[in-house]
Amino acid sequence: MGQKANSYSDTIVSTPVKAASSTTAETVSSISRHAGGAHNRSRPWAATFILIGGLLALPLGMAISICFGAANIEFATVWNAIFNFDSNVSQHHVIQDVRLPRILGAAMIGACFAVAGAMMQGMTRNPLADSGLLGLNAGATFMLAVCFAFFPSLPYKFLILFAFLGAGIAVGIVYGIGSLAKGGLTPVRLVLAGSALTALLSAVSEGIALQFGIGQDMAFWYAGGVSSTEWSQLKIMFPWVCAALIGAILLSRSITILSLGEDVAKGLGHHVRSIRAAGMVIVLILAGTAVSVVGAVGFVGLIVPHLTRYLVGVDYRWIIPCSAVLGSLLVVLADLAARMINPPHETPVGALIALIGVPFFLYLARKERRGM
Repeated sequence: MGQKANSYSDTIVSTPVKAASSTTAETVSSISRHAGGAHNRSRPWAATFILIGGLLALPLGMAISICFGAANIEFATVWNAIFNFDSNVSQHHVIQDVRLPRILGAAMIGACFAVAGAMMQGMTRNPLADSGLLGLNAGATFMLAVCFAFFPSLPYKFLILFAFLGAGIAVGIVYGIGSLAKGGLTPVRLVLAGSALTALLSAVSEGIALQFGIGQDMAFWYAGGVSSTEWSQLKIMFPWVCAALIGAILLSRSITILSLGEDVAKGLGHHVRSIRAAGMVIVLILAGTAVSVVGAVGFVGLIVPHLTRYLVGVDYRWIIPCSAVLGSLLVVLADLAARMINPPHETPVGALIALIGVPFFLYLARKERRGM
């Protein structure tokens, strides 16, 4: 992909007048046709099908997930609890206070992780990029451990800010370590640096948990899950998530060009540093918000963008919204499976997704082994 993108950058830079007069859509379409044939072409029809089908399947999956759990509830009861709430019916309270915020949180978290992963892969041209693999989740979790230890009564709205800070520090350290290696940054080196930082921050977080007796509080964030999601959390995270997702969609054209190489982006008059800075802020918001609610759930941002790119092509104007929909579906269904495997006990959602994510990561790492 890199060699192909470089050849197109030479063509574009050598004809600035033509590049300046072309629209982004035309440029992406032209490069895609030359870059890899039908496999890499943008497929709007497939993206439209995913968006429509996914937006129809998501409410259905959420309804099924609300119905099943430690105690199964009929769909009619779920409908009445949402649209005709009766405070005298105990099942209505279970649905409104426990299951509904949990499922809505799962959908939002899935979109956050998936879009964050897609943006990171596009901006860095690193197929292994993911907020979990590059240490962002561990950084956010570490800051949560610090908050629980030293500021136990801190409101949730401030926990989100600390999670943003932790994720930002982590990504700065990972890129700093990776850039020190001879030969510069490569996909595998970034993942190795992220894995090393994740191990370090996880160990420090566990040490803090043992020292200050907050191990039980931190266990939830280590395993990853949406069982403790509350309406108060959703109300705080909702505007952050919406703003970040809108920003990601607005930035998608530029990410499409950036994913083809810096020379291509510069040849088309794009400010690469500004795009990456804006994109990284959005990624930090998405990853930090998600971790502050569900903990360190990994691999969503790795699996979903690759699947989406395979289905819809290389245009991030389609990849980002489709990743949001498929990411939501993945986490909602994973949460349902977590409650159905061994009822009434729950299996951590992060563990279930890792069963798919680890083999997929090994497959991608094998393809990138030459980068070492």
